[in-house]
Amino acid sequence: MDNTQHTGNAQTALWNGSSGRAWIAAQAVLDQMFQPFEDLLVDMMGVGAGLRVLDVGCGTGSTTLAAARRLGVKGHCIGVDVSVPMIAVAQGRAERANSTASFICADAQTHAFEPASFDRIMSRFGVMFFDDPALAFANLGRAARDGAEMHCIAWRSPVDNPFMTTAERAAASLLPDLPTRRPDAPGQFSFADRQRVASILDASGWVDVDIQSIDIACTLLEQELVGYFSRLGPLGMMLQGEMDEPTRTQVIESVRAAFDPYVHGTEVRYTAACWMISARASSVLARRSGQGTSTQ
Repeated sequence: MDNTQHTGNAQTALWNGSSGRAWIAAQAVLDQMFQPFEDLLVDMMGVGAGLRVLDVGCGTGSTTLAAARRLGVKGHCIGVDVSVPMIAVAQGRAERANSTASFICADAQTHAFEPASFDRIMSRFGVMFFDDPALAFANLGRAARDGAEMHCIAWRSPVDNPFMTTAERAAASLLPDLPTRRPDAPGQFSFADRQRVASILDASGWVDVDIQSIDIACTLLEQELVGYFSRLGPLGMMLQGEMDEPTRTQVIESVRAAFDPYVHGTEVRYTAACWMISARASSVLARRSGQGTSTQ
């Protein structure tokens, strides 16, 4: 069965191109870095006989597989992502692990999910990339059963997350064409404004919205650091493109030095400042919010 739905927005193109390839290459490192968030989400999801869970922006499938392990044979977790190559990796991981998890390659903001079919919706850093977040959350609301819980983790501001912006700050003087981030554009920090997120969820029909700040200690191996920052984010996109070798070497050396405060022996340590976004589905409000409402 073909579970691929092709869409035409910019995020779909990005995650089926350079960004998708970069995340696949960095899969093991990212899984290690974000393991604490995976554990937190799976714990919040709870366990129940026959529980159906949707993992939004599942990427290469780590959180989906973890949820499926927790649910066991009586439950079912489905991951959805726009990236064809990342979903292919996720499906391969599920097959090798004999997991009950399944995956859909589609845009969660427009995909025709079976109405009122999920008891839980979760996302680890997947909801910040919607082109139209109110449309997306209204669509997810229609997919959720009345009273279903949603738990999503998203980044707070760049100021709160200096580790995440170290590379681009260190490289800015060497690369004047390095792209800058737009606060409300789809991307890592698009949900930094707590009030904006609350307004989006309210406009899209979710109730009992609760947005709590969380600070999580994360680690990666020092030997993985250069590979991490040279693949991901605005700088990673430039380093993976056309650049003369002397400039590339200079940038990598300068950026690596900027990470020294986070390096402790063979380990890199930093604090991830995020939001835990929780809400409850109201099927009546979700249906109403889907009738032409959009909040950018």
